[in-house]
Amino acid sequence: MSTDEFAGLAEHVRMLRDGRTTSEELVTSAIERIQASQSTINAFRWVRGEQALVEARDADRRLAAGERLPLLGVPLAVKDDTDVAGLPTLFGCDGQLAPAATDGEAVRRLRAAGAVIVGKTNSCELGQWPFTEGPAFGATRNPWSTDHTPGGSSGGSAAAVAAGLVPAALGSDGAGSVRIPAAWSHLVGIKPQRGRVSLYPYTDAFQGLAVNGPLARTVADAALLLDVVQGPHPEDLHRPDAIDASAAARRDPGRLRIALAWRPPLTLTRAMPHPEVRRAVTALAEALARLGHEVEEARPRYGLIGLAFVPRATAGIAEVAALHPDPALLDPRTRSAMRNGRRLGGRVVRAARAREARQHQRIGAIFDSYDVVITPTTAAPPPRIGTFDRMGAWRTDSTMAAACPYAWPWNVLGWPGVNVPAGLTADGLPVGAQLLGPADSEERLISLAAQLEADQRWHEKRPPAPVIRGSVPVEQ
Repeated sequence: MSTDEFAGLAEHVRMLRDGRTTSEELVTSAIERIQASQSTINAFRWVRGEQALVEARDADRRLAAGERLPLLGVPLAVKDDTDVAGLPTLFGCDGQLAPAATDGEAVRRLRAAGAVIVGKTNSCELGQWPFTEGPAFGATRNPWSTDHTPGGSSGGSAAAVAAGLVPAALGSDGAGSVRIPAAWSHLVGIKPQRGRVSLYPYTDAFQGLAVNGPLARTVADAALLLDVVQGPHPEDLHRPDAIDASAAARRDPGRLRIALAWRPPLTLTRAMPHPEVRRAVTALAEALARLGHEVEEARPRYGLIGLAFVPRATAGIAEVAALHPDPALLDPRTRSAMRNGRRLGGRVVRAARAREARQHQRIGAIFDSYDVVITPTTAAPPPRIGTFDRMGAWRTDSTMAAACPYAWPWNVLGWPGVNVPAGLTADGLPVGAQLLGPADSEERLISLAAQLEADQRWHEKRPPAPVIRGSVPVEQ
């Protein structure tokens, strides 16, 4: 039977449980939509094709036998930085790598929950930028406007969910790479506490900046995916206690004290929010006040947190780039970041990480007065495809910092944040706001996001249907 392409993750589970559809039908439909949209959206680097269908048929046999698992038979996608057995992990890069021999820990957990991985989504090279474009795969485009980027680096995952190709997807966030594409694609994106979702075989990815997190159209769907993938691998360095995200999405948050923070940390770009971003986030803050929360303007004491972020980020890029078999194929901007990372590695990056405890104290002081901080997720609406073409490393970084100055400090801190849709610009481009909390505050943030969703009904808005120019093969 046909299904609504925008049915969410929980709805997929219910349809399968109630016998209203089959996993084979859902997976077949997802693969057909991926192929049909590839010429316009270009969300996927790899599609598992017949392998996914074999797994779907097996899921149907298990469902018919009465087996029940949280995501049994549901099609999902993961980002190109995530190991899926039988596929290379190129992380947005050009070139050739041997297929991964085993699944990464997050994929292992998805499979254990019964999910069918239909493919891997596009990412910019090594997850560095808030756009998903590159010589290896072209440009991934925003379903709300194919002239614009869906963001990055989890842009393929965001575009896949926003276009209705899959009900949810996994991304990763090292400087906003879940929250930024969620904002620019009208999605919920959760950046969990460091270590909440294992990145194994990486035990401390990007010097502790990176985490995996869900992208979905609703808070409940994002929470369900987070519940399924959370939990450490035995070798992980960071091992926070488990949470119940789904229960939090059903729970009233209570009356909260909320700080509305407009000024970003120092980036030397004079970054301030675009008028339409400010209008949209102001409207969300007013909605929070109407819902009974105490909202007032305040600002975290960021200090010179960028001095800790840059060494950690560039050292992380250098470490991952060193795994590439042919560095000459990497973008010149990547090679520049590699050189900086080697210079700033060792003692400098250790000193940057040693400052984290003091940063927790200074920035976390805002939570003595407030329960949640809300900021714009980005300072600007999504840029046009090609905006960053032919820019050198310095200009790319400065342009990126001006457009996206708000997200990365929470990666330095390792604390959770949730992007929620804040509406559309006059041109129909999505923008978002991020709800930020201290360590281990996902449940509070998810409860507040769910309350906002019930009031704003953002999940009822859908992008224009992509123009289909004919099926384009995806690597399999």
